[in-house]
Amino acid sequence: MRFLPALAEAPKRLAFVASDRPEAQDAKARLEASYGMATEAEADVVVALGGDGFMLETLHRNIAIGKPIYGMNRGSVGFLMNDYVEDGLQERIAAAELAVIHPLVMVALDVDHKEQRALAINEVSLLRQTRQTAKLRVFIDGKARMNELICDGVLLSTPAGSTAYNLSAHGPIIPLDAQVLALTPISAFRPRRWRGALLPHKAKVSIEVLEAGKRPVSAVADNFEVRDILEVHIHEDRHTRLEMLFDAGRSLEERVLTEQFYA
Repeated sequence: MRFLPALAEAPKRLAFVASDRPEAQDAKARLEASYGMATEAEADVVVALGGDGFMLETLHRNIAIGKPIYGMNRGSVGFLMNDYVEDGLQERIAAAELAVIHPLVMVALDVDHKEQRALAINEVSLLRQTRQTAKLRVFIDGKARMNELICDGVLLSTPAGSTAYNLSAHGPIIPLDAQVLALTPISAFRPRRWRGALLPHKAKVSIEVLEAGKRPVSAVADNFEVRDILEVHIHEDRHTRLEMLFDAGRSLEERVLTEQFYA
């Protein structure tokens, strides 16, 4: 994950995409009237109008295209979004700071021995499906580091996602250039005092579900879920590059740093 200088000049072509919320749809219509419209494939920059969930959807949809995404908050949560201001949009984008992030690859094997793959920008989570707690075995780079973790679940978070579900599960906030991942338990019962681990970003994490028939577990990569898994393998995809634009002085790195001092 790294940060690059602002774009050299204001882009000429903008594609506007919006969530289903009425305020986002209204904003899209007004902005297209003011700045024109292009398809996401044609545009220099994609402007996403919504909340953080919609930003994640837009990033996932644009992985193959590789266009930078500039978000403006027209949703309920806007940690990944800029403030919504209609005037001077071209100038704001031209001066914006570019955050380059790399997602996680999840490969999950279900009880039918079917393999499913997905990318996660925020985190990969393993979650119990029933009243029974999950029983998991955790491997790092092929070595068993925890033979039995009894819990509601566990997640592996990117630095960009460390202020989302990971923070709610009492995981650490990670500076964006730290090159580490957070492995965080969700309501650990045994070992009760284990609070998780910080791993090198090159680490390969594998998690085996113990007693999968009695204690079913799902694996979720952002919003993609695989039910009834036997095991999951996770690593950072350094070959996939995702770009987000943030207003000058309010970079994603600054937001993550500020969050660590929020009372």
